[in-house]
Amino acid sequence: MVQATAPAVAVGAEGEGTGGAAMTSVQNDTRDTRERIINAAEELFAARGIDGVSLREINRLAGQSNTGAVQYHFGDRDGLVRAVIAKHRRDTEPRRHALLDQYEDAGGQDLRALASALVSPAAAKLADPDGGRAYLQISAEFYARPNRRARTPEIVPNDSITRWNKLLDPLVPDEERKMLHTRYPAIRFAFVELARRAASPPREDDRLFTSHLTDLVTALLCAMPSDATSRLLAARAAPAAAT
Repeated sequence: MVQATAPAVAVGAEGEGTGGAAMTSVQNDTRDTRERIINAAEELFAARGIDGVSLREINRLAGQSNTGAVQYHFGDRDGLVRAVIAKHRRDTEPRRHALLDQYEDAGGQDLRALASALVSPAAAKLADPDGGRAYLQISAEFYARPNRRARTPEIVPNDSITRWNKLLDPLVPDEERKMLHTRYPAIRFAFVELARRAASPPREDDRLFTSHLTDLVTALLCAMPSDATSRLLAARAAPAAAT
């Protein structure tokens, strides 16, 4: 009984080992292909815009003979855009959460610290040789597009920007939270400026640029509505209050 069973176990173990190795090889090939396509998309999207490049060109630059490689791995152009952004969020998300942890530990009343938590993780991509500067240019286009919600990456419950928004709420005027939503132009402004910097030749030191951009974002976030804007807000609210 033992002798009859042992070979079966040995064969099974050998089969599992061979199958496992084959599966690992396929998974590695798939990962490598996805990475090559993402890297090619970063380069071409940054140079010519998200909609200025054909999927065939991306396949070609990625060395893919299969003209349907992008669709196979990412579904469509939007899926590829989301994959590019997701690649870099693996860096920016933990950095932003760490800054938000510091903000909360310090008592949570420093608007410039929140502005820094928005800007600094993205600004660090200026020094990232693995597509960081291309990512900043792609992100600026993404955030400025009127139909960007169709391409929005999946928001997870612990998303750093969701947390950032909640921490910002107590520090801004009521008008900002309820109607003006100044934070969104502030985010777009930050990404446009980062993209402009990323498209220029690399500098030895980006600290002054990052600090000044943080100052400007802080000013946007704390901007109070003018008398003219307040009157227009009151006029818009009046019909709603009458109904």
